[in-house]
Amino acid sequence: MKATPNDQHRLLELQQLDSAITRAKRSIANPPQAQQLKGYDDELVELDRAVLDKLGAVDDLVANVKRVADDTRLVQERRVRDQARLDQGADAKTAQALQQEIETLDRRASELEDQQLELMEQQEQAEAELETAREASETMRGNRDELAAERDTELASVQEELDRLESERQGLAAGLPGELLALYEKQRERYGFGATLLQGRVSVAGGVELTATELAEVARAESDDVVMCPASNAILVRTSESGL
Repeated sequence: MKATPNDQHRLLELQQLDSAITRAKRSIANPPQAQQLKGYDDELVELDRAVLDKLGAVDDLVANVKRVADDTRLVQERRVRDQARLDQGADAKTAQALQQEIETLDRRASELEDQQLELMEQQEQAEAELETAREASETMRGNRDELAAERDTELASVQEELDRLESERQGLAAGLPGELLALYEKQRERYGFGATLLQGRVSVAGGVELTATELAEVARAESDDVVMCPASNAILVRTSESGL
């Protein structure tokens, strides 16, 4: 294949653009914050689960406090009725039974009062633990959101640069001979590089030094011959840096 030296030199510009585009796409696909964000997300799952667990504990205690309060109210209502009957006058046997029941109700009321106080203390402690868990979750979520915003800002900048690079590449590629461009694209897809500079004895793409035999073969080619790099399989572009 033949191509003017100028067109071959422009392949190096195209390769630089493609390498920059690849780096930009890699940055978009794997932003530097990704691993830390994943760590935050994993921690948030645990912290939110802790909040739900502690919220459940508080709800259970609230329900128990209400249950004991309801029991206390029923005991008090029963005692009021018994006392009213006793005050209204009753025969000795009934009065004795009412008095015994009132004493039993008083003991039950005292027990319920103790239970309610204990449960309220537990509820207070559980609510404090819930608040601590919520604060930890909110702090972590704030850190996560801040880092995500930083990521999004950087991604927007990289995307803007990528759009510019792809536009520039499109313009450059449009000015190259179709057969030369097709060969470049084919080699780049297969081997990662479509074109490489011969700098002295070294193929820059692969960082490999060509042998004397390979260099001699390259030196025999005409300036408009399209030569393939034996090391990287990319189009070997010769410039003044090649020393041939």
